[in-house]
Amino acid sequence: MSPRRSYDQYCSAARALDLVGDRWTLLIVRELLAGPRRYTDLHADLPGVSTDVLASRLKDMERDGISTRRRLPPPGAAYVYELTSRGRELLPVLQALGAWGQAELGELRPTDAVRAHWFALPLLRSLEGAGLVEVRLQEGNFHLHLGADDGPVYGDGPAPGEPDVRLVLDHGTCEAVARGELSVTDAVRDGRIQVTGDGTLAKALLDF
Repeated sequence: MSPRRSYDQYCSAARALDLVGDRWTLLIVRELLAGPRRYTDLHADLPGVSTDVLASRLKDMERDGISTRRRLPPPGAAYVYELTSRGRELLPVLQALGAWGQAELGELRPTDAVRAHWFALPLLRSLEGAGLVEVRLQEGNFHLHLGADDGPVYGDGPAPGEPDVRLVLDHGTCEAVARGELSVTDAVRDGRIQVTGDGTLAKALLDF
């Protein structure tokens, strides 16, 4: 395990960057906001990270109380990584960074990797209320846990239960929402997002 580096500055921002300022750390947090993940899953969804760097960052995060590693019971019997309560407190930090970085997205470049669930955080910023949301994109499906105080805030694949609302949208619409050019409510009103469901969230979007 590498020794912890420090800016040696008596400043809370500097202290925070001592823990999460290394390259890839906050993107690992982004992935773990989906709940427990295996090392192989993390590596697959962090294109560009080397195995050595990923292993090092995970060890540092465990040492610093941001994440933990545990073994799943049989028949899984694999090790998974998950955020601690301290690590989950980084959600608003990532949300703020995402909002600040909207202007930098621009158009999708040929070299850009894309995963459907990477749109989870901008959609979380754009939706209000609490409940389970299923999102269907051309790249795949994911779901959101709006208003979750604990546990995952999003996950890959269809919702684990009957969602309060289902949203169907194309890639262009999702990009526009991620860039801050289009709100979810405006996209629903313009017919760019299809809304189905009987829950409060669905009714709020349809009645807006």
